[in-house]
Amino acid sequence: MATLLYRLGRFSFRRRRRVTVMWLLLFALLGVGAATLSGPTSNAFSIPGTESSRALEVIKEKMGGGGDTASAQVVFTVGGAGTLTDTDQQAALKRAVTALRGAPEVAAVGEPTVSADKQTAYTTVTYRVAPGDLTEHDREALYAAGETAETAGVEVEYGGTATQAAEAGGATEAIGVVVAAVVLVITFGALVAAGLPLLTALLSVGVGMLGIQIATGFFDLSGSTSALATMLGLAVGIDYALFVVSRYRHELAEGRDKEEAAGRAIGTAGSAVVFAGLTVIIALAALSVVGIGFLTSMGLAAAGTVAVAVLITLTLLPALLGFAGDKILARKRRRVSTGMTFGERWARLVVRRRVPALLLAAGVLALIAVPATSLRLALPDDSTAAVDSTQRKAYDQLAEGFGAGFNGPLIVVVEAAAGQATTAAQQATKVIGGLDDVVAVTPPTVNKAGDTALLTVIPGSGPSSAATQDLVTAIRDHSVPGATLAVTGTTAVNIDVSEKLNDALIPYLAVVVGLAILLLMLVFRSIAVPVKATLGFLLSVAATFGAVVAVFQWGWLSGLLGLDSTGPIVSIMPIFLIGVLFGLAMDYEVFLVTRAREEFVHGASPDEAVITGVKHGARVVTAAALIMISVFAGFILADDAIIKSLGFALAFGVAVDAFLVRMTIVPAVLSLLGRSAWWLPRWLDRALPDVDIEGEKLVTREQTPELVGAAK
Repeated sequence: MATLLYRLGRFSFRRRRRVTVMWLLLFALLGVGAATLSGPTSNAFSIPGTESSRALEVIKEKMGGGGDTASAQVVFTVGGAGTLTDTDQQAALKRAVTALRGAPEVAAVGEPTVSADKQTAYTTVTYRVAPGDLTEHDREALYAAGETAETAGVEVEYGGTATQAAEAGGATEAIGVVVAAVVLVITFGALVAAGLPLLTALLSVGVGMLGIQIATGFFDLSGSTSALATMLGLAVGIDYALFVVSRYRHELAEGRDKEEAAGRAIGTAGSAVVFAGLTVIIALAALSVVGIGFLTSMGLAAAGTVAVAVLITLTLLPALLGFAGDKILARKRRRVSTGMTFGERWARLVVRRRVPALLLAAGVLALIAVPATSLRLALPDDSTAAVDSTQRKAYDQLAEGFGAGFNGPLIVVVEAAAGQATTAAQQATKVIGGLDDVVAVTPPTVNKAGDTALLTVIPGSGPSSAATQDLVTAIRDHSVPGATLAVTGTTAVNIDVSEKLNDALIPYLAVVVGLAILLLMLVFRSIAVPVKATLGFLLSVAATFGAVVAVFQWGWLSGLLGLDSTGPIVSIMPIFLIGVLFGLAMDYEVFLVTRAREEFVHGASPDEAVITGVKHGARVVTAAALIMISVFAGFILADDAIIKSLGFALAFGVAVDAFLVRMTIVPAVLSLLGRSAWWLPRWLDRALPDVDIEGEKLVTREQTPELVGAAK
């Protein structure tokens, strides 16, 4: 592989105009395709096979409901001694309801329901269209209609799917690009060298986004599909180009001409990029094993964007290096530095004190991981919204006026023989009414055929509480003679999704880790290195979960992060975090250990090979990690607790994996193992193809004229 990529690097460098034009033409064609072939995205959320999803289908089929249309709850409150039954307040509510019925796309508005203390009321607004089809104008009309009640001193807040506009993420990405630029300038000391990784990363994201736009014309993709693709495309695009540019500058400093340096950089660093990219693609594509549509589309879209980043790094980047000329080098760094770098000093310290370094780093991570044993997962609702948001205020006011469980009603579908649904529903009401944590069960709604009835159960606890989850389980464990019961509704769907995600976590880890071990075994011709790499990753994940639980579930450092409330961790986080962090961790592993393997293959002692690997990789890995940490940490500034937790988890995970695992534990373990770190049974060595990722064949290139001729 090193030889093949070496030739590709030289070709792209020499034919730089042709290669650049080809990429520009492809970009233009994709742009035309995105403009003409793209279709709408969908925010529909369905989990095939769960009880709640099947029950929704029954409601849609037999009750004529259960569609995906948007809805809103408009909440009215008064303070002090006033009540909503006073003359002026009643008139204000009627005006608001009338105005709401005239708002765009509104299908129906219910009469206001007033709480027992008469200080809180709500009405439900049902729309004709799905949440994703509502425009900002429609939402503004909703708010304006509700605000007509404020003339009588009534406070009005809003919740529901109709109020959830798509959030723009451009500001965070822009901050990440600025931070990346600063770090790259410091790393390379040259604007051109710093600009190339940014340029290729942005092109990778651009190609990926255009491809996703085209795919929306043929597949049902969620509106959030591009989010993960953008984030990871930017991350790996910078990482891969950073690694190749760093190796190119090293080859120039060794005295090689520019074309030869480009060939060697792609042949060695490019080989590492190929296998690092494959590990990321495996982790992302494996999201499909979860069986949740929007996760599958996000994973495949992001995997495609990563593949594009690899191709651009291997072809367009060497072409751009040809255009850059001498500007790729900093003026003050034309020669190889003879001084010892910080990376080399750190590596020698770790190798010399390998046992204490290993025990200390692993001990710190294990200690941080302890809170992970208390991890609780749930899907977000309006209780996790920012405290000053209208959704959170509406949620809190409904909970105060009607009880915590009012925000998470359960819908029980009762199916029986024709004409028997009413009797079965009455029996179900008695059974369910006697369960713990049930506040009320509404009278049944029966369809015309008399074979299906709906009950609304109001729990005593909030939607994300453990007590509500226990209640759903209890209802499902009970039965009524001659009928079947099924629980659905938003709360039940969320519980089912969380359970499905939990059940998929182990298979997902097994697929990702298993395939990665095989791939890394192929790369490093070793059993110990892949096993060590994956165990280190699992340690990083455990520590990250522990930190997230301590901060967002227990409330440690909540004031420092501006966290207003604590609660269960969003259930999508474990799989999402594993997919993203695994990709970045394996990037750093390949970048560091590939160079160590290269030195060992070329005759260095095991310890010197490790030291050299860290010496040359530490600067690149540090720069890449700092960029990612800064990008992810930007999300901590968001008001939403879910966004905060995701940003914190990713930033923390990258930090501990890059600095404690990859740059401390990895060299310490490799030093302890010595030559056995690179041992592979002979039968397995013969069975595995020789990909020559270290560029061993390039060492004798000067004595192999035909290789030069082939490259030309």
